[in-house]
Amino acid sequence: MRNKFYIPLLFLGVSLQAQTALYNTGNLRIHEGGEIGFHTDLINDGIFDENSGLAGFYGNADRNISGSLPPTFFDVEFMTQSGTFLNTPVNVDNIANFITGDVITIPAQPGITLNFLELALPSGESNISKVDGYASVWQQQEFYFPVGDSEQLRPLILNSEAVNNLAKAAYFFEDPNTPSEFQSFNTNTRASGIDAISTIEFWRLEGSVLSSVQLSWNDRSEIGSLSDDVEEIVMVGWSKITNQWEMLGGPASVGDLVNGVAISGSFVPDDYEVLTFGAFGEPRDFLDLENYFVSPNGDGINDFLEIPELALSPNNHMMIFDRQGSKVFDQTNYTNEFNGFSNQNNFVLNRDSGLPSGVYFYIVSLDDLNLEFQGFLYLAND
Repeated sequence: MRNKFYIPLLFLGVSLQAQTALYNTGNLRIHEGGEIGFHTDLINDGIFDENSGLAGFYGNADRNISGSLPPTFFDVEFMTQSGTFLNTPVNVDNIANFITGDVITIPAQPGITLNFLELALPSGESNISKVDGYASVWQQQEFYFPVGDSEQLRPLILNSEAVNNLAKAAYFFEDPNTPSEFQSFNTNTRASGIDAISTIEFWRLEGSVLSSVQLSWNDRSEIGSLSDDVEEIVMVGWSKITNQWEMLGGPASVGDLVNGVAISGSFVPDDYEVLTFGAFGEPRDFLDLENYFVSPNGDGINDFLEIPELALSPNNHMMIFDRQGSKVFDQTNYTNEFNGFSNQNNFVLNRDSGLPSGVYFYIVSLDDLNLEFQGFLYLAND
């Protein structure tokens, strides 16, 4: 359990309204080392944005954050039974720690988000604690959006070619033909070469910077209804210009019909209304290689991921993903560098201990030969 400290707060115009909310109309601040726990609602009509301590929202009932001014927390954690409802934007300066209970925003008001500022990151997101609604990011180039619905975490990973002034994302477990917050996106209206479009789920992504996106599927996605060949699964978007579903390019998808990862090519998110999975209507040329075993225990056997075929193409690109779709390794001109440790800056916990044992997906492009291949590896990192 975290040690509790005295909280040096500057209160000007802070009151409790019949013990149902803390109402700030003045200047409220959490100093370094300070902590404040909200076991009631927060109404913020004053200054609450120069914090360097921890704020937490707790309780068996739901918590509500509202007011005319968005609060900015340095570190914030959410541990509520029924969720924390945002009726005003909330900014995070450092870490948002998800423990239990969702952070819930209003889908019809995409301007109300849990907003991660320049150096902020999510932590601990899971099926029982995430953003159910819109999350946004400010002044970041790469970001893991911890979004989902009331039942599951369904993250979207954004990799942009420049810093985003603002980008936001949300997940909808809905048929795009009959969405609750948008016009209909007819899955029969699609560009040539697309054989099928998911009617199970979609994501909304807003952003003005050329980017690629990673999405993962699970058993609820029913990928097998699109194709029984994972290599035919592609990411698609509803174009605002052509008013139809279009393929978003990218390498071959990896995984199986229960869990897998799709990566898009580069596109501008604001050119598309929503994103989801589709199936390519024609076979694509990929190399199928064996699955690999990596056991970095120093015995000289399988200590590194070694793929002999890469000798055919010194100009190559290797990417490795975990089963949730998070990229854990990325290497241009790969020459057996992967030994169970991540080389990614974000999203990986306990980095010094190495990645946990389990199944991972890999994608390799052979740029000299204009070929791609993908497969599985099992990491035994005990």
